[in-house]
Amino acid sequence: MTRGLFTATATVLAGSVAAHAVPLLLGPALARLYPPEVFGQFALLWAIATNLAVIGCMRYEHALPLERGEAGAAQLMALCAQLLCVTTMLAVGAGAALAWYHQISLYAMLPLAVLALAATQWLTMWATRGERFGLLSGARLLQYGGGAVLQLLLGWWAWGLAGLIAGAMIAGLSAAVLLARPAPAGGWMALLRAPLSSLRAVALRHRDFPVLNTPHAFLGALQDTLTLLAVTAWSGDAAAGLWAMSLRYLKAPATLLGGSLSQALYPRLVQARDAQASRRAVHHSMLALAAMAVPMAVMLLLWGPDLFTWLLGPGWSGAGALAQALAPYIALHFVASPLAVTTLAWKSQAWALRLALAGQAAFFGGLLTGLMLGGLTGAAWGISASMLLYFGYYFWALATWKDIPHGGRDESLA
Repeated sequence: MTRGLFTATATVLAGSVAAHAVPLLLGPALARLYPPEVFGQFALLWAIATNLAVIGCMRYEHALPLERGEAGAAQLMALCAQLLCVTTMLAVGAGAALAWYHQISLYAMLPLAVLALAATQWLTMWATRGERFGLLSGARLLQYGGGAVLQLLLGWWAWGLAGLIAGAMIAGLSAAVLLARPAPAGGWMALLRAPLSSLRAVALRHRDFPVLNTPHAFLGALQDTLTLLAVTAWSGDAAAGLWAMSLRYLKAPATLLGGSLSQALYPRLVQARDAQASRRAVHHSMLALAAMAVPMAVMLLLWGPDLFTWLLGPGWSGAGALAQALAPYIALHFVASPLAVTTLAWKSQAWALRLALAGQAAFFGGLLTGLMLGGLTGAAWGISASMLLYFGYYFWALATWKDIPHGGRDESLA
């Protein structure tokens, strides 16, 4: 199982490396085309869209790897499609309210941004279920790499905020189209025609996902949204742009490797022959991630400000100070992010939700305390300090977990 896991991870990782290398390499050019204020406005819109996209299918898409039969998978796909339509329509009102409140008419594009993000998220799980890892790599390259290229071209044509939004949105929709192969049993149009009453059984069978995983995922995304809102309210759009740009680079390794590993790890945990095999896969993943996270954190602590100023230009020097202060938190997040699928596979979503609520309290406690005591950089140090104990407990809990499905209770740790 371990060899298969890392082979699958390497396949997805190959596409992910190229996908995330493109926006990172183009980042210096983008930073010189779009000032921090414009990037801050885009980051806030995209954070809100991401927040809504997380609940686009009420997390039912994450149950797709659990459906072994094609008929059940098709029913689950129909449920996801119909829920996504409802969420997109609700986003119309949210986009209008956001455009009115911030006096930025382009924020009315929120529904299309939500559709692009949610559809990609949904169809990524459809491809994951079929273990079409080559397709996942291509879609990731199109979404992230293609989006950055479009943003660069539109920036050259002086589109401003519209260029950032349109580039990311068009790339996301294109990636969703690519992932929509092959069609589920009955075809794509049949998904929208399926009466909701006929989908009740599959909805009830996987009810833990909307009941437990949706609040967990929504709160996780809400963390980024509220953080940008707090930073914007405290220091303005330019500060939000600095914060968003620093996290764009800092979280890139976690998005790159973490997304690839989690997409490969999830089906392996679901199909594990026994508890020991499942636990071993988590242990190996945790150790490998930690071995990469520590050197990155040390590099940022020592040279973060100089690196960001050299890379993005003097107008973005504040992002380097934020990178230095956020380095411990980013290292912990790098290890934790791919392991989030573990509680899905181990049917422990209630525990994960309770822990996530504690994590939210710790995060915002550090953020707000830091803002009051030391401004923007103080907020970054506050987050790093407050999240240390939280992540430490999370790693210990996963490493010593006893009641693992597929093999029953493993008495070796009892």
